[in-house]
Amino acid sequence: METSLNNALKKAKRKQLLKIIITSIVVILILLPVFYKTGSFFAAKSSQRLKEQLFLHNDIAEPNIQIDSQVTVSNSSMFGGNIITNRSKNINGYMVPWSTLTSSFGWFRGNVDNNELVPGFYWSDSEYYEYDKQTKTKSATFYHPSIQKYFDDVPNELSEISQMENHVAEVAVSFNKPYTLNEIQEKIPSNLNIVWLYMASPIVDESTGPAGLEVYGFDPADSPKKSYDGFIDSLKTYDANENNETIQEFLNSNKNKRFDEVKILGVMLTGKANNFKALENQDFIRGASVGATAQIVPYIKPEK
Repeated sequence: METSLNNALKKAKRKQLLKIIITSIVVILILLPVFYKTGSFFAAKSSQRLKEQLFLHNDIAEPNIQIDSQVTVSNSSMFGGNIITNRSKNINGYMVPWSTLTSSFGWFRGNVDNNELVPGFYWSDSEYYEYDKQTKTKSATFYHPSIQKYFDDVPNELSEISQMENHVAEVAVSFNKPYTLNEIQEKIPSNLNIVWLYMASPIVDESTGPAGLEVYGFDPADSPKKSYDGFIDSLKTYDANENNETIQEFLNSNKNKRFDEVKILGVMLTGKANNFKALENQDFIRGASVGATAQIVPYIKPEK
């Protein structure tokens, strides 16, 4: 009788275990699609936020750099993945490749590829310049008029670039003091393109070495006033927590000004290399740093 009872108990346990296994399988089969859908939802939201962050940074802190495409790579999953941002520069109608960003995202946050956003630095006893880490192309550098001493002499490369025949180029022109857009337009030759306005950057000690800090500005495009309004909105979104002292100082100091009263620290210009000759020895220019260049070919006509 004891043996029969033990067998019955074992049989009941097996049935109970089988029920638990079947129930677990059914629950898992039900929860898997829910889990996948939930995970995919969070990953998609995080991916979208990251894309918007990349475009926002490009709008305000990447001089004359445009985003050509953003692609979520094929190995991305419900848990996250990578976004490849392809970028280029428009040099007076000539498209020049620029570094590609590989940024990652998870369920709740994204990580911008800051390593490629910061230029590389070449420094020797006789030469210093910044360059794009992937393309190895020299970067055009801006210099703040309120920083009295930099680690190296502020360059003025206008005479060198104007001697290059059959080339187009971009040049970051830093002013000796801030100017309004109307004042700038009177000083810049009409055969050069104003493609970016340098509005603000941190004022720090750079006498011992480059700080590699962001500069803020925007493309004036066809409507500078409208572009400026968009720039202000983008700055507020970018620094929603109001932790960026440079951005907050710029916003506060210009909130009651009309656009034609706002002062500009420098401009990014593009054009034929020999057209920059007209800017040589101009006293309103503190420095001029050459960036990307391209050789003119018969089948692509420069914009100017």
